[in-house]
Amino acid sequence: LMKVFDLTEIQANAILDTRLRALRKLEEMQLKTELDELTKEKSQIEDLLASEATQWKTIAWDIRQVKKTFGPETAIGKRRTDFADMPETADIDLTQAMVEREPITVVISKKGWIRALKGHVQDKSSFSFKGDDALQTAFFTETTAKVLVLASNGKVFTLDASKLPGGRGFGDPIRLMIELEETAEIVSAFPYKPGSKLLMVSSEGRGFVAPADDVVANTRKGRQVLNVDGAHVAMLAVPADGDHVAIIGQNRKLLCFPISEVAEMGRGKGVRLQRYKDGGLSDAKTFNLADGLTWRDTSGRTWTVAQADLLEWLGHRAEAGRLPPKGFPKSNTFGG
Repeated sequence: LMKVFDLTEIQANAILDTRLRALRKLEEMQLKTELDELTKEKSQIEDLLASEATQWKTIAWDIRQVKKTFGPETAIGKRRTDFADMPETADIDLTQAMVEREPITVVISKKGWIRALKGHVQDKSSFSFKGDDALQTAFFTETTAKVLVLASNGKVFTLDASKLPGGRGFGDPIRLMIELEETAEIVSAFPYKPGSKLLMVSSEGRGFVAPADDVVANTRKGRQVLNVDGAHVAMLAVPADGDHVAIIGQNRKLLCFPISEVAEMGRGKGVRLQRYKDGGLSDAKTFNLADGLTWRDTSGRTWTVAQADLLEWLGHRAEAGRLPPKGFPKSNTFGG
């Protein structure tokens, strides 16, 4: 024993002195204990199988134990994720999402023909038109953007820039793309800028500031924005990104006033912007007073009247105004 198990002499003697009866007794006690436990478990299982009430009681106890172990208040069972609202996907135009984003120049003629040229074309003299037609407006945008079109009846129509005809020909009439009344005409067109605001004005000098997001139409019928009646028509929609409005009438009277005096709404007739004894609106724009009032003459030159020199034209909404400063175009417009 000492050699094989590396024992001391005392340890070897202790093993040799142990009676085999004691070892068998120890093993016998372990077997009896195991027998008692199995007998008890057998009795419990038999009682469980014999009683449906006991079965349901056991099930209830098991459920309580599971809840106690995995309940929402425990470290294991508490929620580790959050509930959230499903994102809005119904308004996503998958066709539009597949359009490649490229710069384009939208060209609109005076007779209402529209086309999109690739890239941003700076030279407007290179545009060709059909017959006696001519350029009405041209602006830069992208194929993924939308184009807003204002008609004389006060409706705003929305066109997808990606669906506009190419620039190889003369384009297509806008009337083929929208449902426009025969008596109405195309007044202006401009790129849609989400989150921006527009100054909408009618020929009688009434208007309001409209959020651009509220005038976008999803159908060919457009959206009625500026209400007009009688002989009055919608005249213009310009970006409302300045702190003052400059407006001039056919009577060649110029008036400047804070844009804060103009009501903001999504649809309506608007408030009186300038008072006329005869005639109506000729043109309007917004500008920052600190930068002065600018316009472009027929020769393409830009004129600027500083804030200090605008005092006699500064007033309030619905006033008549005064004759414009020297150098103002005879066309009564602020130019491009």
